[in-house]
Amino acid sequence: MATNESKQLVLAAAEAADSKKAEDIRILELDPSESGLCDYFLICNGTNERQNDAISDEIELQLKRQFGVYPNSVEGRKQAEWILMDYVDFIVHIFSPEKREFYGLERLRKSATTISVAEMHEDLAAKSKAVRAKKTVAKKAVKKTATKAAAKKAPAKKTVAKKAVVKKAAVKKTVARKAVKKAAKKR
Repeated sequence: MATNESKQLVLAAAEAADSKKAEDIRILELDPSESGLCDYFLICNGTNERQNDAISDEIELQLKRQFGVYPNSVEGRKQAEWILMDYVDFIVHIFSPEKREFYGLERLRKSATTISVAEMHEDLAAKSKAVRAKKTVAKKAVKKTATKAAAKKAPAKKTVAKKAVVKKAAVKKTVARKAVKKAAKKR
């Protein structure tokens, strides 16, 4: 099951690829029953080897800056016709147009669902909203419990304070009585 963090990583990688003018960016959500390998494929292509290399560099740089994440391995940078970047939860495939057509990963993964960047943003926003709502409910419950506990403890503190005041008053009265008795004896 894909986590919000892996979705954020995939989105950041797609945006980095887009910033370097990658073409035909697709996110494939892989079927968990068929792929124990990872949750997503990010597939795109550049127009030439230099652009492919620049796309992979930008993805690596942005994920490092934003999340402190590095790829487990990178393959194919030397030829730059098909660069594969393994980020465990997702794999980035950067192709030359000819290699992408030849290998046809989208055709090989027929059970995968193609997700647009906009759809993934919406899904993340909905999940974030649900998480925030749960946190708000939890905070209110904690606050309510704390208020009840404080209300129960408050009388006890007042009682202790009253007892302390009563003791001080009693001590003062006793001291005053003894002083009066001493003064009466001296006369």
